[in-house]
Amino acid sequence: MKRETLNNLAPLLWYSFGTIAALLQEIVSIYPALSPPTLSASAANRACNALALLQTVAAHPETRTPFLEAEIPSYLFPILNTTSEAKSFEYLRLTSLGVLGALAKVDDTEVVKFLLKKEVIPLCLRIMGTGSELSKTVATFIVHKIMLDEVGLQHICATPECFFEVANVLANMVVALAEQPSTRLLKHVIHCYIRLTDDPRACAGLRTHLPEALRNGTFDNCLRDDPVAKHVLQKLLDKLASPAGEAPHPGPGPAAGGRHGEPAPAGPSHTP
Repeated sequence: MKRETLNNLAPLLWYSFGTIAALLQEIVSIYPALSPPTLSASAANRACNALALLQTVAAHPETRTPFLEAEIPSYLFPILNTTSEAKSFEYLRLTSLGVLGALAKVDDTEVVKFLLKKEVIPLCLRIMGTGSELSKTVATFIVHKIMLDEVGLQHICATPECFFEVANVLANMVVALAEQPSTRLLKHVIHCYIRLTDDPRACAGLRTHLPEALRNGTFDNCLRDDPVAKHVLQKLLDKLASPAGEAPHPGPGPAAGGRHGEPAPAGPSHTP
């Protein structure tokens, strides 16, 4: 497939009669095989090809808005909610995340509002806790991009429950990364943390809930060849070391990291 070389592929797909309906039919046709997981490799491959084309539509500025208005991403959630560890399912989840990532990659508050309305954050948090390294990386990227928008940050920091839900999953990821390092994934986690510090209450909460592994040099070797990531981590530590000046984040929250290696459960997101 050479979709990357065709600049007008997305409008052609969107405005060609019946094409999007045919792609959605490819996706819907695998629903019965999702639970219980009986999906064949060939059926998964066909669905992934359809998802890859939908990602092209999601990424294009001319088709992105009608893509959202038609609620096309809703067709991805049955796939993203699967838990089978079979390669075909993991590939499907990863390709579905790619569609959401194409949406989140654009700095657009309306896209962020759509993703929040569809409760993409708790969905991504679950994948960040249980997925493969690549799926975790894409899911963390999506959460970070949502955070970068002020609406997304306010949503996450609106209540102690929302904040600690995100902070706990990030902390569990740090625990796992200390055992199985991944520079690419660690960078996304650090960027999520430093964005959270832009909210005064979240910053105060992180002063007591930042994992010790980020403070004690555990990842020095992992980040040795990435001076930019090292700089961002040091910036995070410097920011958290500065005088608080604010009251701690109100309300009780779970201890950072939970039990060793155990992902924090992702509950429903909260409306700010």
